[in-house]
Amino acid sequence: MDVAMANAADLYYSGYNAAATSNVGWLNWSPAIGWLSISPEEDIHDEKEAMAWQYSDDYALARSSPEMLDHWSSSNVSEKTLSSAEGTPAEEPLQLSSDKGIRLIHLLTAAAEALAGDQKSHELSKVILARLKELLPSPASGSNMERLAGHFAKALNCLLVDGEAEDNCSGIETTAITAASHLLQDMSPYVNFGHFTANQAIVEAVGGERRVHIVDFDIMEGAQWAPLLQAFMSLKNGPPPSHVKITAVTAGRKSASTAVQETGRMLAAFAASIGLPFSFAQCRLDRDGCFRPAALKVLRGEAIVFNCALHAPHHHHHSPASIRSFLASAAEFGARLVTVVEEEGRATAAVGKGGFLVGFMEELQRYSTLWDALEAGFPKQSKAREMVENLVFGPRIAGAVEEAFRRREDEVTECWSEWMAAADFQKVSLSFFNQWQAKLLLGLFNEGYRVEEEAPNKLILGWKSRRLVSASVWSAQSPPAVADD
Repeated sequence: MDVAMANAADLYYSGYNAAATSNVGWLNWSPAIGWLSISPEEDIHDEKEAMAWQYSDDYALARSSPEMLDHWSSSNVSEKTLSSAEGTPAEEPLQLSSDKGIRLIHLLTAAAEALAGDQKSHELSKVILARLKELLPSPASGSNMERLAGHFAKALNCLLVDGEAEDNCSGIETTAITAASHLLQDMSPYVNFGHFTANQAIVEAVGGERRVHIVDFDIMEGAQWAPLLQAFMSLKNGPPPSHVKITAVTAGRKSASTAVQETGRMLAAFAASIGLPFSFAQCRLDRDGCFRPAALKVLRGEAIVFNCALHAPHHHHHSPASIRSFLASAAEFGARLVTVVEEEGRATAAVGKGGFLVGFMEELQRYSTLWDALEAGFPKQSKAREMVENLVFGPRIAGAVEEAFRRREDEVTECWSEWMAAADFQKVSLSFFNQWQAKLLLGLFNEGYRVEEEAPNKLILGWKSRRLVSASVWSAQSPPAVADD
């Protein structure tokens, strides 16, 4: 199968034809769940089995060495409950059972405090971090708490090197990072919760349209979209769209553009393998990191969807101004649907002097919760767990710490669902099936996860007493006229 390409830097077409065959890495990727084919009356145990991910060796793990995979399987997780946390008492993550654990927390706090406020002392922070390093064993032999402390110590140390966070994944093949991202999806609902909720809302909103155009703020490896493309081909109430286009927003850096190009190539090949006409384009942010509507080409008759998933603060174009410009543009285009996935529990008020320490402790608590959740389901040391911690969470911790460090004392961290409401976006109620699907997803994992319906258009994933991530769905008013094809 040949994948036709137009404007090599930006645009890919699926090049589908009826005789096409492919061994593309995404050919066998996608949850086994039949989108829009499950009725709540069906046997729930059978559907839990149907939702289990069946990753093939050809997908994200392609070109990865076998030893990277070690032991990982959805069969290792509990099947006891759907909501997984109803009535679970509030518990603090990573209970410290030793004096050493308490000392690590105290040293991390002291090192962060030395960098906070007006009287910043880099030298004091260096001394504290050196002492902390002496207490930490090698990552391979460290305890759960020790490994987490090591990542936060590294993030603080990065701030002391020319005041810039280093690239935690430099020299690491994109394939390995992609593999680690998909291992996380098998270990936790943290990522797929947002993907599933957003995708189901998209299918319900534009499934009957001839042309669908999705604008994605942060496409990363594109894992969200292969299941959606498959879902369009499985619609029961009508034919699939005659054409689907995905436009990925990029920061304009060459490295980012190259990675997005590869994502587009794989999505186009996957679409061709299932027979869906498809094209892929890039849309670059301006020099100020803001999204400009003029950079996006929209054709008459396209049902427009804006997708904004904010899982990775280490991506430099996730500044509040950048996100705000993207979401505001959704209103200008009269987007049929706007899906927002964001981390919950981050400070939404200016924290004043010493704000970095507040932000640092907040992120330490957040990742302690995620560590605790992973430990509950995958307590054994393995290559899979190591990859997730080092290639996924390590860079995210570094990015979150840097973001907290650079946040102005008077700067307010936006809660984007609140911003959407204030900007007069309309709430789109989540269907019963979408809510039921979210609870069903949690049944694949260990007890402790819960789903909370905060509003008719918003679901929140939590672990015990801590909120982790939310997904909300919106629409813009009065779509404006756009250029003809």
